Amino acid sequence: MQIETGRIRLRSWKESDRDAFAELCADPVVMTDLGGPLDKETSDAKFERYCEAFTMNGYGRLLIETLDGQFLGYCGVMPVLRDHPLGRHDEIGWRLHSKAWGKGYATEAAKAALSDAFVRVQLAEVLAYTAADNSRSQAVMDRLGLLRIESKDFNIIDDQLGQWRGIVWSATPDIVLEASTRGF
Repeated sequence: MQIETGRIRLRSWKESDRDAFAELCADPVVMTDLGGPLDKETSDAKFERYCEAFTMNGYGRLLIETLDGQFLGYCGVMPVLRDHPLGRHDEIGWRLHSKAWGKGYATEAAKAALSDAFVRVQLAEVLAYTAADNSRSQAVMDRLGLLRIESKDFNIIDDQLGQWRGIVWSATPDIVLEASTRGF
């Protein structure tokens, strides 16, 4: 699986990407909003979950790299099947190296991933959520034109994060198409 935009490529994971993924997950700045850095074992388990999800579902988190192959992070839509306050749903997420922040890569990757989810996979809705203090992710959601759905906000208690409040946005095919025509 591969999607190219003007500046980046989203593609399926390869075994050779494992160390770059682990480095991203070990960065305390990048992982601040998720309870801090992950050790190698936890990172490897997450890497394998992402690989398996794509194999099982035909979509999932994809590696983001520049067109010349520089690893930037990941982005993509994943089905959330486990016990979750919102029930079963599809969620878009992204995580980029801090050196890639502020350059529009997250918005560009999320737009491409959402387009794939709605056109190829034929999903009807994809949720996006983040912590109330994660202004960077909220700015991406705004640039994508996602609809804020306060009634879906939720709280979870996590071993690593403690109590975490997710604030929720919704993406639908019409929202993504409209944002595309506005040049986002």
